[in-house]
Amino acid sequence: MTDKTDKLLSKECLTPYSISRSLNGEPTGGQDNPYSNAVTQYEKAVSHLTIKRGVMEMLKYPKRELSVAFPVKMDDGTIRTYRGYRVHHSTAMGPTKGGIRYAPDVNLDEVRALAMLMSWKCALMNLPYGGAKGGVRIDPKALSHGELERLTRRYASEISVLMGPEKDIPAPDMGTNAQVMAWIMDTYSMHQGFSVRAVVTGKPVLVGGSLGRTEATGRGVVVTAREALKRAGIDPKGATAVVQGFGKVGSVAARLSRELLGMKVVAASSSRGGVLKESGLDVEGLELHYQESGACADFGDADNVTNEELLTLDCDVLIVAAKENQIRGDNAGDIKAKIIAEGANGPVTPAADDALIDRGITVIPDILCNAGGVTVSYLEWVQDLQSFAWPLERINDHLENMMVEAFHSVMTCCDARKLNNRVAALALAVERIAEAIMIRGIYP
Repeated sequence: MTDKTDKLLSKECLTPYSISRSLNGEPTGGQDNPYSNAVTQYEKAVSHLTIKRGVMEMLKYPKRELSVAFPVKMDDGTIRTYRGYRVHHSTAMGPTKGGIRYAPDVNLDEVRALAMLMSWKCALMNLPYGGAKGGVRIDPKALSHGELERLTRRYASEISVLMGPEKDIPAPDMGTNAQVMAWIMDTYSMHQGFSVRAVVTGKPVLVGGSLGRTEATGRGVVVTAREALKRAGIDPKGATAVVQGFGKVGSVAARLSRELLGMKVVAASSSRGGVLKESGLDVEGLELHYQESGACADFGDADNVTNEELLTLDCDVLIVAAKENQIRGDNAGDIKAKIIAEGANGPVTPAADDALIDRGITVIPDILCNAGGVTVSYLEWVQDLQSFAWPLERINDHLENMMVEAFHSVMTCCDARKLNNRVAALALAVERIAEAIMIRGIYP
């Protein structure tokens, strides 16, 4: 074997899995590629750390990936084939944890990025998990109830080789919900021959779900927004909020920011546009309108606005709870919010981060801001493992304490190391995982 062949094989062994990478294994696609953005953010963080180069390189890539194509029988008797994924980024801290996304544009790089973010999020919250993510390329709204169940059960069967309450624990994400988790739990349990409640979280309470799980992510967003307002010297009572993405996270964050903090929600949007009312929206009324119409637009006497216009409104807190890459280098200069709360994963690109920091806008990074969901998922998992359910007050108290502790640990790191919020949060998380890897050692 020649030296040249040796080098080629060595290079291939590092990154054999992606057609969306350049030949040297780096992700491609610029600011719209979520995995490229996640790696860029990671590299910024590790530049401030003293960890072994080999460990640094190791954490840049997923530990394992599963890509599946599977058939589903439709209601009319036809057979359609769907593409699905499950990615584990790291197992250094424990079993992997992460949601399952159903969306028409799901792709492997998106799932890789989200799995990496889950590793950092779990480590930042001191949860005994590594990061994972899954997804199926499908529009769930285009399927009947029966088709959705058959698709879910077949996908669960395909990824069951990775799943287990001590191996990999899925949860809901965009396009999935408690019912989908119940189907996954039941499918896995049928394969085992007995009920395994702890194999997924975000289930209905009747079959092992936790009280408070549905609101957990939105509640965590509000807790961190409150702490950021205090740090900025802004009284939360009477402060203004704008919410992009009025779904499972955004709608809860809008309602709780008003109920718990006394904030005024002046605008909110869904994928088909939004509404603006400077005197404050009736959030409960908007929730009903959204449930009935599937949109925020055309609500009461509020003015309609586009999602692009909504992002640039003058407000104290902008809650970005839709999808990745909403605030980019080309629109960051138009943002007027004092604080951006990342209710979604990866809504601000690295180029936008730099522009926002230069303008003095505070960003509460996603791995901190929206960590309420995985935190209560952890509490659900613990309850399932011990077959003992906790009251809602205990769940919310745990969530509050854990979110506040994580927020202030990030702020302490910011002040001590002179870092911005995102880099500080990532640095803390990566440092913890790297230390766990070194303590455990490299097998064999």
